[in-house]
Amino acid sequence: MKKEYWYILIAYIGMHLSSLIGVPFIAFWGTLFGKSMKDMETFAVSSWIVISFTLAFIIILVFLRKEIKDSFSMRHTTSTGSSIAWAIGGVFLALFAQSIAANIENLLGIEMGSENTQQIIRLIQASPLVVVISSIIGPILEEIVFRKIIFGTIHKRLNFFLSALISSIIFAVAHFEFEHILLYSAMGFTFAFLYVKTKRILVPIFAHVAMNTLVVIIQFNRENIENWIKEAEKMQSFIGGFL
Repeated sequence: MKKEYWYILIAYIGMHLSSLIGVPFIAFWGTLFGKSMKDMETFAVSSWIVISFTLAFIIILVFLRKEIKDSFSMRHTTSTGSSIAWAIGGVFLALFAQSIAANIENLLGIEMGSENTQQIIRLIQASPLVVVISSIIGPILEEIVFRKIIFGTIHKRLNFFLSALISSIIFAVAHFEFEHILLYSAMGFTFAFLYVKTKRILVPIFAHVAMNTLVVIIQFNRENIENWIKEAEKMQSFIGGFL
């Protein structure tokens, strides 16, 4: 593995571990200005997420600057038009894989819904800037770490299935929702496939960003979507009555 990749992994892990110091630090400074520790809890978490992810994103881009520059002259990658098609189609492929995994989990008696997603929604409500992290910066970092580095390194030694399986399980475990390990692994497999198919990390990045953005939109418009579905069912029943 390239030394730059090791630095990126260290930066990524350090980003997550930094919350052990960063969150209490921000919360402490808030109490100095008259805020209670309880009031500062969510604000401190959301603020440090924005700070730590942004810093890690900048650091990682610095380490990848040469590869980013060289990627524009690479000839073995899929054409731009084909990559765009795979990026858009990849969103639907990811949704399909997610739905299959969710149905399997349902058959196994695993409750639907993600605590991780609900926590992110609460953080976005506390600090709207978190949406930039959850929808854009977070997915970019995850694709660089789990697909480009971890999957890419393993794939040099093993076939696609084993490489995707190992990297996807690591990806799933990293989210600390072990009951949904199948769901996360399905997503990891999909993004790994898109990366191998196009040899462009931007393709799974686009699909991942689109997926996360879609989840946020659905979560914040759940009531409207449920009402729309009910109205559509009523309309269907009404039309059916004339047939």
